[in-house]
Amino acid sequence: MSKSALNSKPIGVFDSGIGGLTVVRALLEKLPNENIVYFGDTARVPYGSKSPQVVREYTQDDTDFLISKDVKMIVVACNTVSAVALDIVQKKANIPVTGVIIPGAEAAMKSTKNKRIGVIGTIGTVNSNAYKNELKRLNHSVNVFSKACPLFVPLVEEGWLDYKATELVASEYLFPLTTEKIDTLILGCTHYPLLKSVIAKVTKGMVTLIDSGEATADAVVQMLDEKGLRNTSSEQPNVQFYVSDAPDKFTSVGEIFLGRKLGVVRRVNVGK
Repeated sequence: MSKSALNSKPIGVFDSGIGGLTVVRALLEKLPNENIVYFGDTARVPYGSKSPQVVREYTQDDTDFLISKDVKMIVVACNTVSAVALDIVQKKANIPVTGVIIPGAEAAMKSTKNKRIGVIGTIGTVNSNAYKNELKRLNHSVNVFSKACPLFVPLVEEGWLDYKATELVASEYLFPLTTEKIDTLILGCTHYPLLKSVIAKVTKGMVTLIDSGEATADAVVQMLDEKGLRNTSSEQPNVQFYVSDAPDKFTSVGEIFLGRKLGVVRRVNVGK
């Protein structure tokens, strides 16, 4: 296969549902020439409240689907999968793979001045201690304060981004972290970047917010450059979206996440 044919293969991105579109948005901004295949497992969302064993089973299906699309790289846009099942993707896919946790942790370590970092995410991500372990690996003297925020995902999917109710929920969740004098907060779920303004408001702008999606996009740029896999074609890139259930709902909410039109969203069957 010619180098240009290999480089024009798409980047595969998957998530438990719709949140991974914030990662796609960051990728489109940083890599406007790349073809992308996105899969959201909307029939089985959320992953964050499921057992690690079930998440690992779903991850095999998601990975198989992207491999069937002949992708050149896989981006695991789901924090829960990145926390408990990244090894499955790495074993199955004989191509470069990145999750969202290592890039997010590295960005937080670069940002913090007082080594007091907060992490918010789903119950699954927080219970896995994946961010804490990675931060401690990077610098053992860092203090990490984690908080599960399960109501954030339904609020975002309802489109309640600047409602008073959302602000009250955010205040309740984040108050314990602010009392710990954190100076950096990792948004450890791909839904949470849509709540940046609310989170900034309730933390009174005193905390640097780390969007792990943006950090992951930076990591993808670096990996493509290191491996010489960037698509240099000037043709209009092809961005495809697949879901396992309810394309219409995915499209209406997804356009808020992506900040642009999605076009055709196709439903596919994965798993048993």
